[in-house]
Amino acid sequence: MKKFALLVCFAFLSMAAVAWAAGPGDYPKSPITLVVCYSAGAATDFQARIVSMPAGMDKYFGQPIVIVNRPGAGGMTGWNWMVERGSKDGLTMTAYNLPHLVAQSVVQQASKFTIESFEPLANWGTDPAVLVVTVDSPYKTVDDLVKFAKDNPGKLTLNGAGLYVGHHIATLQLQNAADIKVTYVPEQGAADALTSIYGKTVMGGFTNLSDAFRAQDRLRILAIADVQRHEFLPDIPTFKEAGYEKVDNASVNFRGFAFPAGVPQDIIDYAAKTVEAMFQDPMVVSKMKETGSPLNVMNREEAKKLFAHQQTVLRELFAAEIKK
Repeated sequence: MKKFALLVCFAFLSMAAVAWAAGPGDYPKSPITLVVCYSAGAATDFQARIVSMPAGMDKYFGQPIVIVNRPGAGGMTGWNWMVERGSKDGLTMTAYNLPHLVAQSVVQQASKFTIESFEPLANWGTDPAVLVVTVDSPYKTVDDLVKFAKDNPGKLTLNGAGLYVGHHIATLQLQNAADIKVTYVPEQGAADALTSIYGKTVMGGFTNLSDAFRAQDRLRILAIADVQRHEFLPDIPTFKEAGYEKVDNASVNFRGFAFPAGVPQDIIDYAAKTVEAMFQDPMVVSKMKETGSPLNVMNREEAKKLFAHQQTVLRELFAAEIKK
């Protein structure tokens, strides 16, 4: 009898644990689709696959997260799709990128979204922009590239992951700081931008720190667009250290998960807590560090404040473009 009572108690506790893990109305009842608005293999896609690995565990969603890539226009193609066709049942998420998403909503007339079009759940990381050339490039410092630009106005070609993304912002800041003219080449995403750099169709470009970290055998990293050096690249100077004071951290890339607006609040609340915990799973923390992917977990409220702050900053930065 005592053994039977213990078994009943264990079964009750197990059922309670399952009930606790399940979301509102047993959400999610099927796999969750995560729309990544960049090419497969680039930093956003690469990191999204890492941070979503534990999703199928019972203590998180109990369902896998399936990634669908919808690249184009620096992320805008995928985010436009999200606001037009993303489901409102909590089974469609997107990986957001700031400042990209906010800058496009402020400047691009083709964007069909504002920051109110999304419900940020949690932020998984920050990824500064770094200026890179190929390892065999004749340009060994930022000064070398700037000298070329001054001697050859408009002929310095640098690329990045699209228009009005962090890489574009870093390029504009360098142009202003060095008083030079740069021809910026927007690509479909960071993976495509790196392919162009390797193929020498451009002289260099801005890319994500994490992408550059994994490609140090093919790239020479000249400087980091942040206010301090990074632990993953301790020997790489900031632009300010290199003498370019106006290049700060405005281009640093923040990444996280978001729903399209319209998802029920109880599902938003549940998913936000689950995603935040998932981003801090020991497996995620270990893999992110191993691959040179900076982790910076923020909860839903912190992410919402970040969206609002970036909108204020970018409206000022792109004031001239907004007036057009």
